[in-house]
Amino acid sequence: MLADLCSRYLGYFCRLFMKVISTNLGDPKVIKWRGKNVQTGIYKYPVNQGIYLGETDVKEDAVVDRKYHGGIDKACYLFSADVYEGWKLRFPKADWSLGMFGENLTVQGLDERNVYIGDQYEIGESLVEVSEPREPCFKLGVRFGTQTVLKQCINSHSSGVYVRVLRNGKVVAGDALKLIKREQNEFSLARIYWLRYHAALSDVPELKRAMELECLASSAKRGLGKRLAFFNGYHT
Repeated sequence: MLADLCSRYLGYFCRLFMKVISTNLGDPKVIKWRGKNVQTGIYKYPVNQGIYLGETDVKEDAVVDRKYHGGIDKACYLFSADVYEGWKLRFPKADWSLGMFGENLTVQGLDERNVYIGDQYEIGESLVEVSEPREPCFKLGVRFGTQTVLKQCINSHSSGVYVRVLRNGKVVAGDALKLIKREQNEFSLARIYWLRYHAALSDVPELKRAMELECLASSAKRGLGKRLAFFNGYHT
């Protein structure tokens, strides 16, 4: 009964405070990286018509490297609108627009410390499940004009949110995020992100528990496994 009441309260909170303020799509773009031409889909910009979330990607969105992007566990990427101003102060020379972090959905009220692995949300016509945080790569640095953004991302809790799409559907700006189900309340997205990059030897038991989460994406489990490999007596 208490769990039901908590779930209802959280759902009400999310309806009030979490909503999509921008839907973003990108086209393939060629960038220079270490003297080579590399394609990327990270350059996403707002679209007025909304977007359609499919099982493995967002319809009409560029997903270039499917080894690391798209697929069941990374079908759509969300990022918090609330932290944009802080990032603009750090990188005032960047060419700013919503979608700057490569997100398909820019969400007001999103805080990774209050979003948990396995959470299920209705967004517009779709139903999604939180699968893992995003691990930033050099392509984000290229968009920002400096690779220093990667370390700053790693040292923040603002990873953004990858989701599985459990029910395909259209999402438009103004759609609320309604919490439908909370699978567990030990591992928030921010906690998984922190463990991936900052866990100490004393955190090994917690790392192992996190890796047992059924709803945590396999790529995130591999990342936690790499962190475990730093510690004596553990081998992946």
